[in-house]
Amino acid sequence: MTQPFQLAACAEMLWQDKPIDWRAARLTEMGFGVGLWNWPDHDLGKLEAVGANYTIMNGYLEGRLADDEGADMLLESARETAQVGKRLGVDRLNLHGTGLGDGGIPIWQHDVVDGAMWLKAKDTLNRICDLAEEEGVVFTLENLNLLDHPGCPFGSTEDVLALVSSVNRPQLRINLDLYHTQIGEGDLVRWCEKCLPWIGEVQVADNPGRCEPGTGEINYAGVAKALNNMGYRGPVGMEAFAAGDTEVALEAFRTAFTL
Repeated sequence: MTQPFQLAACAEMLWQDKPIDWRAARLTEMGFGVGLWNWPDHDLGKLEAVGANYTIMNGYLEGRLADDEGADMLLESARETAQVGKRLGVDRLNLHGTGLGDGGIPIWQHDVVDGAMWLKAKDTLNRICDLAEEEGVVFTLENLNLLDHPGCPFGSTEDVLALVSSVNRPQLRINLDLYHTQIGEGDLVRWCEKCLPWIGEVQVADNPGRCEPGTGEINYAGVAKALNNMGYRGPVGMEAFAAGDTEVALEAFRTAFTL
């Protein structure tokens, strides 16, 4: 049996009755990297002291891609977050087409994205890459499903791939969230193949329920085999709740991605 991927898990979604630094420490003890969401929610000193491998974190607190005011807000927020990311040694800083509010609802909703918005989004992402090059960090752009995140511009897997591939700079990668792809498009292996040259991280959860592999309809063992066969050797992060015992859920995730 081999483990070709770097496995990680989102600390916010697991052991929710425990402090965040305890969760990060336990994930580290179990051999997983640690994903985080918004840094102001946490005691950075305690997280730093854990010495975990923080694989991904939200790369901004406010802003959006496709208008002047939102882009300026995004760049300012991303620059501040980059400093926190460097302090914790975070591998990737994650972006969306727009900021998300309570329950993941987009703050700035657009059901139709016009050509001017596409051009502005590409320009904004090039500015992000300039910032990333200056700061020595990497950003990712994540796809989201539009059932849970209605009106999110540039949310689909297709749109994220189009933007990241058109920018085509090493400072910007795709955070390919297969839970969202399953709901939005399906056909997971083919989307992995299409996105492969630009993937920075693959995130997983089963559907329905957004719990660990093996609790829903997705054949994650098959996805893992396909990723390995196409040469993917990057990180795979479980951004999922535990259906029952958290450590059992994590071992189910590890098993699904062990070949």
